[in-house]
Amino acid sequence: MKVLIFGATGMVGQGVLREALRSDAVTTVCTVGRSTTGIRHPKLREVLHGNLLDLSAVEDQLTDFDACFFCLGSSSAGADETTFTRINYDMPVAAGQQLARWNSAMKFVYVSGAGTGSSNAMWAKVKKRTEDALLAMPFKAAYMFRPGVIQPLHGIRSKTPLYHAFYVAAAPLLSAARRWFPSAVVSTEEIGQAMIAVVETGYAKQILESADIRSLLNS
Repeated sequence: MKVLIFGATGMVGQGVLREALRSDAVTTVCTVGRSTTGIRHPKLREVLHGNLLDLSAVEDQLTDFDACFFCLGSSSAGADETTFTRINYDMPVAAGQQLARWNSAMKFVYVSGAGTGSSNAMWAKVKKRTEDALLAMPFKAAYMFRPGVIQPLHGIRSKTPLYHAFYVAAAPLLSAARRWFPSAVVSTEEIGQAMIAVVETGYAKQILESADIRSLLNS
């Protein structure tokens, strides 16, 4: 299958890109973003585009795809609601609307977060609006991934220095937590593999928590 990846330079996106390039089920990977991934691979091509709210200038490069893995997002830490909404609602919804028009058979997977829609926190309400908007679009199928704690593997690192420092310091604890609490902690590798699996085989739910992500890998 042919897949698009948005946010391939972020921590989750790096993991998804790695697994897509390694998967025999994926024949073509196209990343979309403002900057290059720095990776060279026979399966990979990159679309560098500055305005992710309007993809019309690169429409001819974003058609005939089977799936989109939308991993682009930002932390709410220190962010005002306008900026957070622009990145975490406006961008995925704009991309979804355009891709749904250009790819009638596309399946769309969006990385949301644990706790989405379950509190009055600004970030939770914004991401719930995003999920609802994407689920209402005419994709062949759409799935919202809500991972909780994520462990980066294989040299993958967060672009946020504070988060990177945390992941380095907490690496031994996160490895243990994945064994002790498998329904609460997932790795970047597992998220990437689960995205490919849900596009290939489907899932009974459209909103997947960490336990569902693990279930996909064990099915």
